[in-house]
Amino acid sequence: MSQKSEAVNDFDFHGKALDNIFDDYEVMLSKCPVGHSDKYGGFTYVAKSEDIFAAEQDPDTFSVAPSMMLPSFGTDDALIPIDIDPPAHAAYRKILLPLFTPMNIAKLEPGIASSAKQLAEDVAAAAEQNNGVADVSKLFARPLPTIVFSRLAGYPEEDWPLFDQWVDDIIYRRTKEPDVAWAAGDKLMEYFDGMIKKREAEGGDHDDLIDKVINSRIDGRELTHKEKLSYCFLLFLAGLDTTAWGLRASLWYLAQNPKAQQQLRDNPDQIPMAVEEFLRTLSPVQAMARTCLKDTEIQGQEIKEGERVVLVFGAGNRDPEIFEDPNEIKIDREDNRHLAFGGGIHRCLGSNLARKELVIGLEEFLKRIPSFETGGGEVWHGVGPLTLRIGKE
Repeated sequence: MSQKSEAVNDFDFHGKALDNIFDDYEVMLSKCPVGHSDKYGGFTYVAKSEDIFAAEQDPDTFSVAPSMMLPSFGTDDALIPIDIDPPAHAAYRKILLPLFTPMNIAKLEPGIASSAKQLAEDVAAAAEQNNGVADVSKLFARPLPTIVFSRLAGYPEEDWPLFDQWVDDIIYRRTKEPDVAWAAGDKLMEYFDGMIKKREAEGGDHDDLIDKVINSRIDGRELTHKEKLSYCFLLFLAGLDTTAWGLRASLWYLAQNPKAQQQLRDNPDQIPMAVEEFLRTLSPVQAMARTCLKDTEIQGQEIKEGERVVLVFGAGNRDPEIFEDPNEIKIDREDNRHLAFGGGIHRCLGSNLARKELVIGLEEFLKRIPSFETGGGEVWHGVGPLTLRIGKE
C-alpha cells in the first residue's frame, strides 16, 4: 500500500481517482472509516460494510433526495425510483418488479447466449484480421448489454449507435465537463419524449419496458409524462453502463491472470462464483449518495442534518471484518455478502439481469476465445478500450 496520511483527504470516486482508489480504501477502513471530502460540494463518506448496510436500512435518517448521483447525471430531476423515498418509493418500484423477476429473466437467456456467442466470434474474427489484437470492450463488453437491454426495453435497433456516446457523455464526462453531460442529458430526454409520444399515438402492446412505463398507474392515476421520462432516463443509463463495466472489468482481470482464466475454462460451474467476486472487488458502482435528514453519529463521527453522505460500497466490499483477505480476488470465494447491488429498499432492481448477462457473457467468451492477455497499462474501471492479444487454438 502506498504511504498516506492518517485520513484520506478530498476523497474522490470518479475518473482518474479510481486508478488508486483501493489504496484509499485500506486507509479509510483501518484509520478513518468516516471522513470528509470537499469534492462535489462537500460530503461525509462512510466506508465500513455494516455502517453502509445500516444506512441503507434507515431512510428516515438517510434520504436519497435530491439524488443518489453525485454529481448529477445530466439532470436535476429525481430519477424514478432510485431518487424517491418511502412511502412513495414502493409504488414506483412495484411497476418494474415483474420485468426483473428470475422467471422473466430466464426467458431472456437464449437470446443473451446467442448474442454473446456472436459477439465472441466477432472478437475472434477481428483478432484474426489484426495480428491477434482486438478491443474486447468495443466488440464485446459494451454491445452485449446494449443488445440485451434494448430488446427488453423496446429501443429500436437502428438507434444503438447513438447510445454509447450518450452513456460516455453523461456518466464519464460529467465530473470534468458538466456542460457536455447536461447537453447529452437533454438529447436523451428528447429521444424518450419522442419515443413515448410515438408509442402513445400508435397504441398497441409491444410487451416491453417502454410499454410497461406508459401503461402503468400509481394509486389509480396514470403516470405523468415527466414521470415516464424519468423512468426511461434512469433505466437507459443503468441498463447499458454498469453491466458493460462489469464485463470489461472481469475480462481485464482474467487477461492478467492466466491461471484464473484456465481455472474457469476447466470449471465453468465456478463462473457464477467468479462473477460475484468480480462484482465485489471491481464493482461498477463504487459509491452512491444520500442526504442526512437529522443529526446522527457513525463511528463516533457526527453528521449534521442536511449534509450529503456518500456510502462507499467499494470500500465496504473490501472490509476485513467481513471478508477474509479482502483485497485478494478469489474466483471461487463462497461467502460473498457484497454491496455491489446496494442494499435495503433501493437494492438494484436489475441485479438478476446483470448477473445473468455477466455469467453467460463470460461462459460464451471463454468457450470461443482460446486465451487472451493484456498489453498492460489498461485501467480496471470504466468502459473504455480494452485491447487484448488473442491466442490461437
